[in-house]
Amino acid sequence: MEIVRINRKGVRRVRSGHPWVFKSDVVEANASGGAVVTVLDEFGNFVGKAFYSDSSEISVRVFSWEDRTVDRSFWHERIAEALTRRPREDERTDSRRLVNGESDLIPSLVVDSYGDSLVIQTLSQGTERLKEEFVGILTELINPRNIVERNDVKIRDRENLSQVKGLLMGDLAGPLITKRDGLLFEIDPINGQKTGSFLDQRENHHRARTHAGGKALDCFTFQGGFAMNMALVSEHVEAVDISEDAVSTARRNAELNNISNIEFIAANVFDFLRERQERTYDTVVLDPPAFVKSKAALKSAVRGYKEINLRGLKLLKRGGVLMTYSCSHHLSEELFLELLRDAARDAKRRVQIVERQGQPSDHPILLGMSESSYLKGLVLKTLD
Repeated sequence: MEIVRINRKGVRRVRSGHPWVFKSDVVEANASGGAVVTVLDEFGNFVGKAFYSDSSEISVRVFSWEDRTVDRSFWHERIAEALTRRPREDERTDSRRLVNGESDLIPSLVVDSYGDSLVIQTLSQGTERLKEEFVGILTELINPRNIVERNDVKIRDRENLSQVKGLLMGDLAGPLITKRDGLLFEIDPINGQKTGSFLDQRENHHRARTHAGGKALDCFTFQGGFAMNMALVSEHVEAVDISEDAVSTARRNAELNNISNIEFIAANVFDFLRERQERTYDTVVLDPPAFVKSKAALKSAVRGYKEINLRGLKLLKRGGVLMTYSCSHHLSEELFLELLRDAARDAKRRVQIVERQGQPSDHPILLGMSESSYLKGLVLKTLD
């Protein structure tokens, strides 16, 4: 049996519901990297079962607070439980997250579904060691046509794991056409961003149909999720992204859906907003990438968030709607609200919050683990 002993600080963290123990709180590790270990306190009392990493600052990732056997049947049960917690499938949507890591008590394992294709990420030494087992279990439970791995992410560097991507089972001829709330999207599981798309914004994309109208602007459009949903209820939409590839994909997605009232623009959003100060819109969406990669970058990131929101508010007509988002978990909701208040003040606009948004139900949050709650969204309406 491989064992890790942790200090009181680590024990308090685990027993409060947080699954991570940092290297500084490990007293003794009699284990190999990637092993399933028994976690004990300094007096030999049982704390939990966990994955151990011998290279990451996150040395221990607890997945069970019970002293039980961890074998293939254990993981089969865990994955099956995660699947049952997902929303019931419907004919209008075939893309969703099936396993959300720590929030499903399978730390560092991500599984996304695009129709009958699965994309898997094993982000720690522990899940990497069990990758073949997970593929076998997913095949038994779901019987997908193929399973792709997208392990070309920087977080694996901290685990001393290589950057890899490709097909693990089945066949895949090229990009896929998937459905989200009745709209078609071209997805490239092997070469696209993340696992091929950003599924955590799906429900918010759909909600845009409720709030948008008139002339709309979608900033950081990526694959056109907000733009296409707004186009269904708006006169005209401008969709902007700095990536030529993203704009090309978004344009193809619009063509797939026979949507013709979107103008796609490849441009730096900050420059674009500065240049558009003489124009006005009924709806503006700001869905930037994570500006805050670490706590050290928080101050400069707040300036960036404030600037785009200030400029977005200035572009709105009276009664216009701003849908604004942050996917940075280091930026708290309280700080997000504060910078939006500052932006509204500097823009000389009075605004009201008409809706709070966040992660969809297939991206659950683990209570006690703030890192699992990262996506924040606010729908604001200008009053003057």
